[in-house]
Amino acid sequence: MSFQQYTNKNKDQIFAELRTSVLGLSNKEAALRQKEFGFNEIRDTRNIFWELFVRQIRSPFFYLLFIAGLVSLFIGERVDSIVIFCFVVINILLGYFQEYRAEKAIAILKKFVPIKVKALRAGRKEFIEKKFLVPGDIVMLESGDVAPADLRLIKSEGILVDESVVSGESKPVTKMTGTLKKAVKEIFEADNIIFSGTSVVSGKGIALVIGIGGNTYLGEIAEMVSATSRESAYEKNLLRFSRIILQIVVYTILLVFILNLLIKGTENVFSFTIFCIALIVSILPEALPAIATVSLSKGSLKMAKDHVVVKRLSSIEDLGNIEVLCADKTGTLTENKLTIREIFSADENKCYNFALLGSSLVGKDSEATLNPFDRALLQESTEKDRNTIKYVQQIQEIPFDHFRLRGTILVEDHQGDRYVIMRGAPEIVLSYCSKILGRVKKDKIMKKFKEEAKLGCRVLSIAYKKVSSAKKEIGEKDEKALKFLGLISFVDPLKSTVKETVQVASDLGVDIKILTGDIKEAAGEIARSVGLISDLSQVITGEELGAMPKREFEKACLRYSVFSRVTPATKLDIIKALQKEREVGFLGEGVNDAPALKLANVGIAVKEAVDISREVADIVLLRRDLRVVVGGIQEGRNIFCNINKYIKCTLAANFGNFYSIAAISLFVNFIPMRPVQILLVNLLSDFPLITVATDSIDASELKKPKAYQLDKVIGLIISLAIVNSISDLIIFALFYHSTPSMIQTAWFTEGILTEIALIFTIRTRYQFFKAKPPSLALILLSIITAIVTVILPFTKIGQDGFHLAKPSMFAFGAIIILVIGYFVVSEVVKLAYFRYKYRKEEAGA
Repeated sequence: MSFQQYTNKNKDQIFAELRTSVLGLSNKEAALRQKEFGFNEIRDTRNIFWELFVRQIRSPFFYLLFIAGLVSLFIGERVDSIVIFCFVVINILLGYFQEYRAEKAIAILKKFVPIKVKALRAGRKEFIEKKFLVPGDIVMLESGDVAPADLRLIKSEGILVDESVVSGESKPVTKMTGTLKKAVKEIFEADNIIFSGTSVVSGKGIALVIGIGGNTYLGEIAEMVSATSRESAYEKNLLRFSRIILQIVVYTILLVFILNLLIKGTENVFSFTIFCIALIVSILPEALPAIATVSLSKGSLKMAKDHVVVKRLSSIEDLGNIEVLCADKTGTLTENKLTIREIFSADENKCYNFALLGSSLVGKDSEATLNPFDRALLQESTEKDRNTIKYVQQIQEIPFDHFRLRGTILVEDHQGDRYVIMRGAPEIVLSYCSKILGRVKKDKIMKKFKEEAKLGCRVLSIAYKKVSSAKKEIGEKDEKALKFLGLISFVDPLKSTVKETVQVASDLGVDIKILTGDIKEAAGEIARSVGLISDLSQVITGEELGAMPKREFEKACLRYSVFSRVTPATKLDIIKALQKEREVGFLGEGVNDAPALKLANVGIAVKEAVDISREVADIVLLRRDLRVVVGGIQEGRNIFCNINKYIKCTLAANFGNFYSIAAISLFVNFIPMRPVQILLVNLLSDFPLITVATDSIDASELKKPKAYQLDKVIGLIISLAIVNSISDLIIFALFYHSTPSMIQTAWFTEGILTEIALIFTIRTRYQFFKAKPPSLALILLSIITAIVTVILPFTKIGQDGFHLAKPSMFAFGAIIILVIGYFVVSEVVKLAYFRYKYRKEEAGA
C-alpha cells in the first residue's frame, strides 16, 4: 500500500476507499482486517538459528582448531584428529546455545515495554498495542509520539514532525491536512503524510492509517537491509582485543617455528605444525564471547526482575562504567505526586477555575494521561467543578513544552464564551500580561514565587483573556495582552529512599547531577535536602552557564551538581562537556530529553516516557526510582569486573604456559605437550571460569571500575605470567630425566591446577583470606575440575585418548607441593604489585 495514492485525495475519498469513517473501525472489522493484512510489524526475514551458527564458525578460533584437526588426520594421528574435532563441536555448541539464550532473553525483555497507540474504535478512544493497528484505523498523535504506521493527516493543531529517520534531514517539517494538487512520489513533497517511525516534535493531530508493517515506507527500507547485522561497540572491543592477542602469538610462533627448523631440521615438521597451531589456540581466551554473553544475558534478566529493561546487552557494561548520572529532580528525587499548597491571587476561586479550564482535563475521557499538576487540581475539585468541566469544549491547544515554558489553550465554556488561557512559569507568563488581577504588583508576585520555590514547591501561574466567540484557532500573536490571575504552588514530597540512594551512589563513585527546568531556589532546596549540596550558591542557572567562555563552561559542568532553568540545548552542551572527562548516563522522559538520551554514553528512559525518548534510550526503567538506576549501575559493574577476572586469569596463565612450552620445544627432541593435551588443558581450565559471572566483587572495584581495566593492570598480568612460566620450568627440571609422556602428564596436571589456584588469587586485590568469599558455583566447579585433572592420568581414557602416563606418588606429591608454592608466590607478587601501584598513585596525587 503506497503513500503516493493518498496525497491528492480528500478526506472523504480516502474514507470511502478504506471503508472507514471519522469514528474509526469497529473492533470486529479491525479483527477481520488483522487476518487480511497481518500485524503492524516489520517481519524479521533473518534466520536467527542459521545466523548464530555461522557466527560461531566465523571465529578465528574455529579456523585454527579445524585446520589442526585436518592436519592431524592427514599425518595419520586419527585419535588426535577425532579429539580436536570434538573440541570444535563443543566450542560451537557452547557459543551457539549461550548466544541463543541471550537472543531469547532480549525477546523476553522487549515484551516488558510494548508500544501503545491511542486509536479511535467505533467512536471510543482506546489504547491498543501498535502491532494491532490496521489500514483504516484512526489514531491520535501528540508531542513526543512516534508514528506507528504510515498515516494520512486529517486534523492538525500545529503539528511539527521530525522526519530524519526516513529523510536524513534534521530540521522538523510542518504537516498539513489539505489535499495536494497531484500525487507526489518523493517523501519530501508528501506534506500531508506522516511516515512510520518519524516523531512528533510539537502540536497534536488526528490521522488515518494507510500503510502498516512492511507496506510502510520505513518497512520497505527495513526489508532491504534486514539481512545486515551491526556489531555493538562492546563486541567490537572484544574482537579487537582477541585480534591483538592473536597477532602477538602468531608472530611468536613463527619465530619459534623458524628456530626449530634451523636447530632440528625438517624432521617431524607436520607434528610440530600441529603443536604450534594447538599452542596458538591454547593462549586465546576462546571462552570469552560465551562468558561475556552468559554474564550479560544473566545480568539483563536479573535487572528485569529489578525493573530495569536492557534494550541492548552491551549497554550493561556501559551502565557499569557510568561516573556521572544526569537526571531531572521530578520523579527521580521526588514522588511526582503533587498536592496544592497555596493559591496566591486576588480572586483564588477564579484563579483555580481558570487553572482547571486550561488543564488537560478538558476534552479528555480518561484521567490516565493527566500530568501531575492537573492531577493535583482534580484532587481539590468539587463535584460541581467536575460537572462544569464536562461542558467545556477545547477548540485548540498549543501544548506546553520546555522550549516555551508555557502552554496555551482556546476553550469555550458552557455559556458559549471563549477564552485564551495560558499556564506556565511565572516569569514567562507575566511577560505576556498587560494587566494583573487586583492591585498586586509584579515584584510582589515574583517575591512570592521565590519564597515558594525556596520551600521546594513547584509553582504554576495562570493568565487569560476573553476573545470573540467566532475565534477558531490561536497562534503566538494571540498570546499577548493577557490578564494575570495568580500563582498556584504545589508540594512534591521527596521519595523515602532518596537520601540512602544518593549515599550508595557516592559510595560507588557516581556523581549525581540534577538538570531541571525549575528555578534556582526550587532545585537548590530539593538538592540540599537530599545531601547533594549544602547551600544555594552551589546551584547554577542555564543563563549563567551560557554567559561563560567555553573552558569556564566545561569546568563549571564538572564542579556544579545542580543546574536550573536549563533548556534542551543547554542539556546537550552540559553532557558534551562532561563526556570529555567522564562516562555520562542521562535519565529522561520528555520529547525535549530525546537528544540528550541519544548523546549520553547510556540513555535511560522511564516506562512512562514519550515514544521517541523510549526509542532512543538504551535502558528503560519499569519503575521511576533513582534507586533502580543506581542498582543497575552496581549490577553492571559486577558483570564488568567478573568478565575482567576471566580475561586476567586466562591471559596470565596462558601466556605463562605458552612461552615456557614454546621455549622448551627448542631444546628437546620431542613435543613438550601434545596438541590434544594442550587443548584439554585449555578446556578444563575454562570450566571453573565459566562460573566467574556468579562471583562476589570487592567494594574497591565497584567504586573505580576503570582502574581495573586490562590496560591498567597489564603489569600484574605480566608479573603473574612470569611466575607461571617459572613454575612450568621447575616441572620440566624436576621431570627432565623421565619419559616424554611423564613430562607431558606432569605439565598437564600442573598447568590446570595452577590455573585453578590463580583464579582465587586474581579474583581480588586483597589477601585471599581477607577477600569476600568466592561464589559456591566457582568453588564447586573448581573442585570438580581439580578432581578430574588428578584422576584422568589413572584412567584408560586419559592414557589412550590423551596420551597421559600414570604418575608415581612422588611425582604426584611434587606437583601438589609446587602448586601450593605457586599459589603463595602469586599472592605475594599480587600484593606487592598493588602496594607499589597505589603508593605510586598517592605520590602522583
